[in-house]
Amino acid sequence: MMEQWQQEITKWITGKELLQATLSQPKRKDGTAAPKTIIRPIEMKSGLFYQFEYHFANKVTHDNVAEPQAAERVIDLLQENYRQALVKTNEADVQLLFSKKGKAAILKKPPTGDSSKANLQHNRQKQRILSESQAAPFLVELGIMTQEGLVHAKKQDKYRQINRFLEMVTDVLAYLPTDREITIVDFGCGKSYLTFALYHLLAVEQKRNINIIGLDLKADVIAFCSELAEKLGYDKLKFLVGDIAEYEELQAADMVVTLHACDTATDAALAKAVNWGASVIMSVPCCQHELFKQVKSDVLSPLLSQGLLKERFSALATDAARGTLLEVLGYKVSMLEFVDPEHTPKNLLIRAVRSEQHGLSMKKWEEYEQFRQFLNISPSLEHMLSERWPNHISK
Repeated sequence: MMEQWQQEITKWITGKELLQATLSQPKRKDGTAAPKTIIRPIEMKSGLFYQFEYHFANKVTHDNVAEPQAAERVIDLLQENYRQALVKTNEADVQLLFSKKGKAAILKKPPTGDSSKANLQHNRQKQRILSESQAAPFLVELGIMTQEGLVHAKKQDKYRQINRFLEMVTDVLAYLPTDREITIVDFGCGKSYLTFALYHLLAVEQKRNINIIGLDLKADVIAFCSELAEKLGYDKLKFLVGDIAEYEELQAADMVVTLHACDTATDAALAKAVNWGASVIMSVPCCQHELFKQVKSDVLSPLLSQGLLKERFSALATDAARGTLLEVLGYKVSMLEFVDPEHTPKNLLIRAVRSEQHGLSMKKWEEYEQFRQFLNISPSLEHMLSERWPNHISK
């Protein structure tokens, strides 16, 4: 007997209700499945087909499947390859989240698509999580959108950044619990464009039970954000004045976000996230100065003798060390381009999720140790997490 989610998919496709489906979060990282697959209906000379667009790291491939076989293909892909799907239909936007045991959670919200306006040709506008056709109240209050849902010309970059962030969050939602309240901490939240966007996505659109805390050193910014959260009725979104390293109000958190925390403040946030047992970490580092004075290598002297090159290399080495240390602790780590580099050079995002087997990896520690010794470095994150290394690991 077909499960409910399988019945829904069959109904959407055979009833010509499916506007678009995005399958993401592969179950395996061995390259057998594309990191993302997008399915949409297309009109061809021989009738209606469903185009499967497979997004690999360096290429995109397409496969057009006839309507009778399309539902079976989608179901097979979700059973074998993916943990998550976002489906847009005439009646609703539906998110399917699969547990480690394959059980599906179905989350529905009002539809953002319209079949009467659906473009079945190959050239389409990019689908965004926050649509321009619907004015999200927080975007209006923050001066990004008009009441009519139009993005202000000077805020297009910020609008794209917010959508890019939410896309990357959506890809890892399967790692967050669905049976209890989720606690999220945003360190160095600033004016909190992304904090409000995260709350809107999870609490308003997906109706999840969440609690978000935004932390920043600037009292005036925190006051502004607190007033706006109250005005919007975001009662589970709180803002506090405080320092990352000194924040001790929580014992656990499910997700930690830290954007542009300067130098070792990023390490402090990552250490907090690990010690809280966070399932998801999203960090955009900034001003990686620490290793600039440490890194030494005769082999790399042509590179390290030039200040500008040394500065850029040190920043990359810092984030490579951070990512590898997280992998030592059992996290799956991805280094992603956050925004277009023409807008800011600080565009690398470290995204880490706790894997099913999240014990210590000696193989990753050996890789890290060789890297550390070759460059003669001593990263802060290693020392901040020193109690997590077993006694037989050399400090």
